[in-house]
Amino acid sequence: MTPDAARSDHWQMLRYMAVNALYGALVGAAAAGALIWLNIGAVGTHIARSANPLLAAAMVIAPFALLFGGAVAASSIALLPYRRKFRR
Repeated sequence: MTPDAARSDHWQMLRYMAVNALYGALVGAAAAGALIWLNIGAVGTHIARSANPLLAAAMVIAPFALLFGGAVAASSIALLPYRRKFRR
């Protein structure tokens, strides 16, 4: 593999990981939003009654987004299709 081809491959892989992490973060934020909206475990009530509801909501949504984003990025790398080194 030439250096230019390797550089291009690295940028493609970085883009692939970033897109998958973004999808996972969006799913995580949606899951946290559903948790708040459906008031599961009285999370929505606690957020609504807090002194700073935006900070409280961010403290619920951010960990979900980070966790799901990381999990989707890691699983996408683990499930990459295998490329043969030597084609027949």
